[in-house]
Parts: sequence; structure tokens; C-alpha cells
Amino acid sequence: MLDDANDTMNALKSVTVDGKTTTVATGEGFSTRLTTDLKGTCSFSQTWTNSARLEQIRIGDVDYVRPNRAYLKMAGKDGTAKGEQKRWVKSPAKQTAFESEESGLSHCTREFGSFGKATKGDPTEVDGRRAIPLVVTDKAVKEGAYTFYVATEGKPYLLKVAYKGTDYRTTTTFSDFDKPVDVRAPAKGDVLDASGIEPLT
Repeated sequence: MLDDANDTMNALKSVTVDGKTTTVATGEGFSTRLTTDLKGTCSFSQTWTNSARLEQIRIGDVDYVRPNRAYLKMAGKDGTAKGEQKRWVKSPAKQTAFESEESGLSHCTREFGSFGKATKGDPTEVDGRRAIPLVVTDKAVKEGAYTFYVATEGKPYLLKVAYKGTDYRTTTTFSDFDKPVDVRAPAKGDVLDASGIEPLT
């Protein structure tokens, strides 16, 4: 059943992915939202509980990235200026100043695959859609378990993935399957072109 869901998700032309990660000890964490054609066009945002926010628009080989003041401060940059930071930084995707595994920028693509052993649970609903939960355990995941919720009506879309561990919890939901992706570049007046400038490290 999970393999069918992964096949269905890998065949998508577009999807919206909402995620939330919370640390058990502090309750702090972040949320994300990605709308993507699963190729090279997407919009992405990540917001932390400390009000830091990073936004990204990727259209082909061009990135537009906008960090707010709180994000700049969190990243060790100058975030002391007054007023909100409204400018987008434009640069080639391969040269984006914030491009690193740590920054969390999206590459617009996503792969769906199976792992571990799945145990079927009782029927439930996810955002009003009927689904079957599949609890997945794996030797490599010793302190937590994943639950995959697969739609039981229409195509077997993957509707939600929840991870419950001792240190943190995550929830990822999927929606807008194969809906047109309306991703546009910011207004020119709001863009700072950083092409040719050395990336920040």
C-alpha cells in the first residue's frame, strides 16, 4: 500500500507540502511551506518560533531569497536596521548566497520512497479525507516511529507523514495534487540583483 502511494506521489506534476517540527524539550521549532512543480519552479518559506523567516522563489536557474531581520540576526548577520527587510536577493540558483544544507533552501524536487516495516492501523481521516495509517519502524530509527497516512478514496495519495521521537516531533502534510503552480518573480523594485557577487559563507 505504501509502495502504491509512493508511486502515485512520484508521478505528480505539482504538490504543496506543509511541514512542522517541534523540539520536545522546549516546544520551539519551525514550520515550512513548499509549493512546487517538482522540477525547477517553486515557492518556499520557513518560519521559526523566534519569528525568523526565510522566503524563496526559484524559477528555473534563478533564485529570489528574502530573509527578515530576525533571520539575519539568527544567522549572525546585521539585523539591527529599523523597519522590516522587504528586499529579495536575486542570483543564479547555483550561486545563491544562502545556498547550503544548513540554510534549508528548497531545490523544488522531492522523492518518495519506502523503508522499514509497515503496520496497518485503523481507518481515520486527514483534513476530511479518508485514510489508512501505516506505522513504519526501522532498525535505523531506534527512538521514534513514522506514521504514513494514505488516502483510501480516489488515488492513493500520501496525505500526511508524522514522526514521533523522544527529542522532536514532525508533521508533514501534502495537498493541491497536480494543481497549477502559480509562482512568479517579485516586482523588480523589490529585487536586489546579486549576480556575480561571491556567495556568503
